Amino acid sequence: MPPTPPRNLFPIAASACAVILATAWLYRQHIYRESESIPPTSAASSAVPADDDAGEGTTPSSGKRTKSTDDGIIHREIDVATAPRDDAAVNDSNACRGDEYGGVVVRRILSRGTVTVAYCSTTGTCAGFAERLRRELLDRLDARVDSSSWSSLSASPRRVQLIRVAEVDWWDELVNNEDETDGVGGRDPSSSSPPVLLLVLPTWTNGSLPPDSQVLLESLNEISTDWRVAPEPLRSSDPKSQLMVGAFGMGSTAYDAATVGRPARDAFAALVGKLGAKPLVSKSAGKNNCGSNRREGKKSKSLMIGDSEVGDAEVVFEKWMNGIVTSISEIVEVCNAGSGGNNVARGKGKVGGVKKQTQQQQCADGKEESDCACKSSDNTKADVVGCCSNNPKKNPDGEHSMTDSLSDEEEDDYGSEGEDIVDVEDMGNVISQQQGSSRKSKEPTEMVTPKQAKALKKEGYRLIGTHSAVKLCRWTKHQLRGRGGCYKHTHYGITSYQCMEATPSLACANKCVFCWRHHKNPVGREWRWKTDDPRAIVEEAVTAHIDMIKETRGIPGIRMDRWTAAHTVKHCALSLVGEPIMYPKINELLEELHQRKISTFLVTNGQHPKAIEDLVPITQLYVSVDASTPESLEAVDRPLFRDAWDRLKSSLSCLKSKGQRTVARLTVVKGWNSDEIGGYARLIALGHCSLVEVKGVTFCGKSDASNLNMSNTPWHHEVINFTKTLLEELRAIREEGGDDQLPEYDLACEHKHSCSVLLARVDQFTVSDPEDPGKRKWRTWIDYDRFQELVARHAADPAFKFGVEDYVADTPDWAVFGADEEGFDPTDDRHRKKKKHPKYTRFDEEGVPTHDTFDEPLPNEDMLRLTNLMEEKKSQIGDATTVTELRGGEKIIDDASLMFRGLVVTR
Repeated sequence: MPPTPPRNLFPIAASACAVILATAWLYRQHIYRESESIPPTSAASSAVPADDDAGEGTTPSSGKRTKSTDDGIIHREIDVATAPRDDAAVNDSNACRGDEYGGVVVRRILSRGTVTVAYCSTTGTCAGFAERLRRELLDRLDARVDSSSWSSLSASPRRVQLIRVAEVDWWDELVNNEDETDGVGGRDPSSSSPPVLLLVLPTWTNGSLPPDSQVLLESLNEISTDWRVAPEPLRSSDPKSQLMVGAFGMGSTAYDAATVGRPARDAFAALVGKLGAKPLVSKSAGKNNCGSNRREGKKSKSLMIGDSEVGDAEVVFEKWMNGIVTSISEIVEVCNAGSGGNNVARGKGKVGGVKKQTQQQQCADGKEESDCACKSSDNTKADVVGCCSNNPKKNPDGEHSMTDSLSDEEEDDYGSEGEDIVDVEDMGNVISQQQGSSRKSKEPTEMVTPKQAKALKKEGYRLIGTHSAVKLCRWTKHQLRGRGGCYKHTHYGITSYQCMEATPSLACANKCVFCWRHHKNPVGREWRWKTDDPRAIVEEAVTAHIDMIKETRGIPGIRMDRWTAAHTVKHCALSLVGEPIMYPKINELLEELHQRKISTFLVTNGQHPKAIEDLVPITQLYVSVDASTPESLEAVDRPLFRDAWDRLKSSLSCLKSKGQRTVARLTVVKGWNSDEIGGYARLIALGHCSLVEVKGVTFCGKSDASNLNMSNTPWHHEVINFTKTLLEELRAIREEGGDDQLPEYDLACEHKHSCSVLLARVDQFTVSDPEDPGKRKWRTWIDYDRFQELVARHAADPAFKFGVEDYVADTPDWAVFGADEEGFDPTDDRHRKKKKHPKYTRFDEEGVPTHDTFDEPLPNEDMLRLTNLMEEKKSQIGDATTVTELRGGEKIIDDASLMFRGLVVTR
């Protein structure tokens, strides 16, 4: 017989079984409650974060439903406070739009019990805010479900849906109310809470919405002016169907203080002032009215604006969100209390409700008459142009603002005493006060905020003083290990491991889409910060750079002779981040570098022509030419200056009078600025630049600040083709002649690793080859010792002038365009990660491989097979390069000729 277990184990086993059974029962009840929230037509589907570049994923069924579009964007529709299933809940699907996406139905914006968060985003900021708002609504309203009885939640908003502005047919959503009595038009009879629309909108160029989202304001304007649409179509006598609206706007006063948050302001004004929607948060009393949710004494607002330049966006959004969510909760509380009746919240068209009259007359700004300055005993002036004037408000341009149509009843309680949030009505005054106080302040502020400093330090920047920084370039580390130098080494002969990359100004006047710094730095159009001493900046920059060099000693493969030499800085690339020429003492800083025998390579974005004109002689001056038309410049550089195109042309024109080496630097971004090559040639002709650098953009990974992807990065052969076409355009301009004939250019150097090609002026950088007088010998390298002699002489005698030809040096054969080395210094060793080598090394004009990984010719049968594969690919996507622009602004490039490039083998 088996041994009998001890008796003391039976109570333990029984207890364990009881716990397991109880846990299973609770789990079953949890699943049952979740399943009740899913209408019969819905099913589990994928859900991902609501970022601009979101991809698809999967998640277990939990009452979440998504709508997937062709661009990979996922739209959520989530129950947040659901009642037990009954006949009304089953019929709830009738309160949805007729559009289905994979069996999932998205509710109309005007559906009762629905909270719709509509957003658009370009850098991801507004997308992140919209997602935070969605989550906060879910958390707060779900908490109400947990603490309330099921029978009392018929008024609770049961749906929170997150949608893109560009995805919505606003005419259909706001005007089309067909079959309203059947519930199909969006009037859900099972809910007594009104629909809510929350807008989270950025400010784009000149105070507009991003191009793909401009349909919102266009539609609102059309609806409000179309004679076929009844006045105030969103105004309803039924409080359960009255649309409630809130809006949050993002912007930056660094661009234009007058346009900050304009899209949000205009959309809110159109919805409330023209179409009859109601502010979600109102200064009305009447808290007993369903839909009139403002508690007495509460100071909250339906519309708020965040300013990224001031750095208050997070705080403002948090305050706005809390007010919005609290207001929605109060709607539920009031409606559940059964006192909704037939009263409308406020405004015109009230049924059974009368607005409470104040005992004292109010001024135009909402203050009581006794509190108004113009009615005080000290003010005896008879004019009425002050706050008590009946004149309508005007915008800075002298025109009536869209917000003028808001009645006193519909406006928020702006300007509350003690309020720390800036509202749209007070925006102009606050900005003026800030500017006034800034002018009166004796001590300018520091450029970098603590948050920006933290982000920059995280990316490896060593901050210097209050506005400068230095960082170790990856090419410095590469050449220390003997793995090759940067393109400046190939083109101009710098020693990469003795080059310091720095900037005296972290601020920039552009927000370029390809900026690999991901916009962690400040922005500004002019200098308004503390100014550090240039000598101290140089001293600390050199010290910090040498400290970083010392830290590389332990890196495997470091060549100690180069490591020792790297402790002496010979070159400085003022191109790290920001706009170095904005620094007011840039000339003193450059002279300090020259006194230390450090050559200077300064890069500017061409938005400060006067600073370029006043610049002292330097080793080499760059102007970035990122676009060939005003429209593409706005799209690519996203400049703060409205006259950015004129500033760029003026800056290039200034180069003609500079006596030293000047460079027009072109960064090619496929699908963004790779067309209109003739426009680039005309810009280069303005300055008769010494050199023209054409470089493919470097993809640095996805970020909220950029819409670029890997397909926007050109291959080296594409950069070569672009440069050859540019050369033809320059020659065509030269052939036109004229009094100021354009000099001759030709292909001088290339650096395949950087996808960089150099055009140089023949008159300045070539001589006859002594060995073959019929050939040209390039001299694009720099005699740095000679330059230091010349610049020192100029510093001692400003009347002394020197030019480009005075400090040139011979270009080695391996650096010349067309050499087998393709710009790679043969004294270094080519390193490949994980021993990966290209599968094919050469291609024909069509992109079909002709040589294998060992650079041996492919057999004819292999080439025929590869040709057939390419033809099949072309039949699918076409022969030419195609650009597919997604709704978020991202551009995808498809080209069959590139299908075999990038393939690697391990050997």
